[in-house]
Amino acid sequence: MTYKTLLYEKADGIAKVTLNRPEALNALNSTVYTELYDVFEAIENDADARVVVLTGSGEKAFAAGSDVVEMQHMNTLEIQQFVAVIRKASDRIYSLTKPTIAAINGYALGGGCELSMCCDLRICSEKARFGQPEINLGLIPGACGTQRLARIIGMAKAKELIYLGDMIKADEALRLGLVNKVVPPESLMDEAMEWAKKLASKSSPVLAMAKMAIQTGIDTDIASGLNIEARCVALCFATEDQKEGMKAFLEKREAKFKNR
Repeated sequence: MTYKTLLYEKADGIAKVTLNRPEALNALNSTVYTELYDVFEAIENDADARVVVLTGSGEKAFAAGSDVVEMQHMNTLEIQQFVAVIRKASDRIYSLTKPTIAAINGYALGGGCELSMCCDLRICSEKARFGQPEINLGLIPGACGTQRLARIIGMAKAKELIYLGDMIKADEALRLGLVNKVVPPESLMDEAMEWAKKLASKSSPVLAMAKMAIQTGIDTDIASGLNIEARCVALCFATEDQKEGMKAFLEKREAKFKNR
């Protein structure tokens, strides 16, 4: 697959998607979002792609935000259409049935921070910087920041970041739970790929059940969430991998999952 603003490669069950506008600090314009939707839609339907790593090209930025050059002259109708394009891509990434890892190698600001939050796991370089600076442009976040950020780090801290528009460093992002792990810059992709390899060794349908239970249940009451969990556990027992996993455990050997 070839794209104007993305790089795509796949090996050993791991799909790697790279935002590729380094001259613009990987700023997110309508072409990027359209191509992100297309590539994640293709990944969803590719049985050979079991895990996704999303990163940015260059050392300076994962994505420095949505492209202000494109946005500055938009009217109300045009910005609504742009936000719809963003929402379509963001929802496609968030709802992917396969695990996703954001490898964040610099600035993740505005739309870049929001894009990273669409992934299941986030690992970042010590040089990474996060923020929702839209308030400084006379805007509010429009790519899930007011919703997903509060769900990840809590309402009070989300309001602080959105209202003040300040950047935070990697160690603060880790403390808040915005990222899962912080590593030296030179180790970022190696660490992300190690996580991806470990995930690729698991059962794809069972991982999909885990993701469904967590993401569907989080927005319901506890009783409804537990009902969702129970159904997903039962569905695991419809897979060959569940039988192999338990058999391997009893035989004291490593399971060999077939992703079915």
